[in-house]
Amino acid sequence: MQALLRDARFYAMELEIDRTILGEARQRPCESCGGVLHASKYLRKPRGGPEGLGEEADVRFSLCCANRECRRRVTPPSLRFLGRRVYLGAAVVVVTAMRHGATPERMRKLRELLRVSRRTVERWRLWWRTAFAESLCWREAAAKLIPPVDQARLPASLLERFLGNEEERLILLLRFLGPITGGASVQAR
Repeated sequence: MQALLRDARFYAMELEIDRTILGEARQRPCESCGGVLHASKYLRKPRGGPEGLGEEADVRFSLCCANRECRRRVTPPSLRFLGRRVYLGAAVVVVTAMRHGATPERMRKLRELLRVSRRTVERWRLWWRTAFAESLCWREAAAKLIPPVDQARLPASLLERFLGNEEERLILLLRFLGPITGGASVQAR
């Protein structure tokens, strides 16, 4: 699965899916006033992807109400960005799904591949076990999974639930995480 983190084609596919999600979100009216939503993107400086993806890969799609009195912003779900994290969502999932933890050899490879520190990886692991595991989004989803997912092994135990090859499973998991990747209005739904 680590090979996906260096595959520019994988990130191009994520970008296309994000464009589709943006198009679908743009068809809906503003939740506050019913106005039309216009595209309003902003640049991020994501880490964890391969070199040479281009500027468009750094763009986080967003929407803004056209009504001058409202101007409410809506950030639709994303496969590329996991909330406000600096590292790309795929990197956070793959690295923390490693079965045997961050051994010295694995950490050396991760530093070379993604330039990620052991401290950051441990912070991600803690996030999966606490903030994510305690979120309303996860509690509602987890209640529907039988047998229950082993929360101590998140996200690996969740990734194992999806069918397909490694790429398909990772895409499905990133889609599943969609509700936690957008702004406050998305997370409230």
